[in-house]
Amino acid sequence: MKNISNDYVIQVHDSALQADSLAWNALLAQQCAPSPFMRHEYLAALERSGSATPTTGWTPRVVTLSRGGELHAACAVYLKDHSYGEYVFDWAWANAYQQHGLHYYPKALIAVPFTPVPGARLLARDAASRQALLQAVLSWCKKQKLSSLHLLFASDEDVAACEAAGLMLRHTVQFHWTNAAAPADGGDSAPTRRYGSFDDFLAGLAHDKRKKIHQERRKVADAGVTFRWSTGPEIDRKDWDLFYRCYERTYLEHGNAPYLTRDFFTRMARDMPQNWLLFVAERESRAIATSLITLSEPPVQGPDEPAKQPAGKVAYGRYWGALERVDCLHFEACYYQPLQWCIEHGFDRFEGGAQGEHKMARALMPVKTHSAHWLAHPAFADAVERFLEREGQGIANYMDHLEERSPFRRA
Repeated sequence: MKNISNDYVIQVHDSALQADSLAWNALLAQQCAPSPFMRHEYLAALERSGSATPTTGWTPRVVTLSRGGELHAACAVYLKDHSYGEYVFDWAWANAYQQHGLHYYPKALIAVPFTPVPGARLLARDAASRQALLQAVLSWCKKQKLSSLHLLFASDEDVAACEAAGLMLRHTVQFHWTNAAAPADGGDSAPTRRYGSFDDFLAGLAHDKRKKIHQERRKVADAGVTFRWSTGPEIDRKDWDLFYRCYERTYLEHGNAPYLTRDFFTRMARDMPQNWLLFVAERESRAIATSLITLSEPPVQGPDEPAKQPAGKVAYGRYWGALERVDCLHFEACYYQPLQWCIEHGFDRFEGGAQGEHKMARALMPVKTHSAHWLAHPAFADAVERFLEREGQGIANYMDHLEERSPFRRA
């Protein structure tokens, strides 16, 4: 579909593969909150690997705004006939529609499939083009007679655009670790510094938390488990195969097939090798578990468009699995090994993924994440808005409660 509005040429493509990859990635590099998961290679791999396709309930669309032959704004939209793989839960809304004889599905989703990582979703050169993009998506949803539009794990710039357009905001809580030690002199005005070592990090924790981490790490070491790690092209096919065995087994043990296919990771190893860090746990020279981390990267920018990405480097905890059970192995593979690696390699933040209050005991602190929602049905929109007001107050109280339980030493 193609039309012209406010001097923008608006196109709705049937696939990310129809979007210009270089222009897409250049636009992503200009955002204040880019992530590897919004790279064209990542979105294309989700389609080509059969992971996010109409067959799995993810029908892709890409909306682009161009002017003078240049891309000004773009986003990935998915038509959904279910709510799996989203991590912002609206099953109750769907059930309420069904109980009143209405269809909630298909709905429209602006998100990265299976990826609860905050970041830019509405890629745009500026606030005006971002707002125009959102309006174009809303108009398209209305023409398609869709029940709703949902933008998940939005950046601050996305949130501002959604608020201006009248969408309803919703908040959830994640847990992120920051590589920021207290000032050496303890003064509030002194700048923070990165941790010098894992022991330096532990020294800032309360005694009981520090003791617990020591005990958990000792259990794994005493079980004879050691770790090795590799990045980028150093992760060979054998290790990727091992990882997928572990990843698949974790899903199957919970009665579900994995969201991502083996071919998806083959494409990641080929197209985005610089973005992956793999930890392998071994015992008696036998691999028993893996933990896969995604790494941010320095922005690739054109000569005329300076990138807006902040200097901080981010590691994202994504997938894990084990072939054997060892007490506390999950904590070591998914938190302690990655945090130690981040400290040693100067990474500024580690994002631990969706949910998980237990992460606070490992010094991953609560962070509020945001989504935005539009419902076509006025009465249901009013009901959801009232619900979100109550839920939002509950989230605020929960955040206050969590802040009182800080794992760090009191000054």
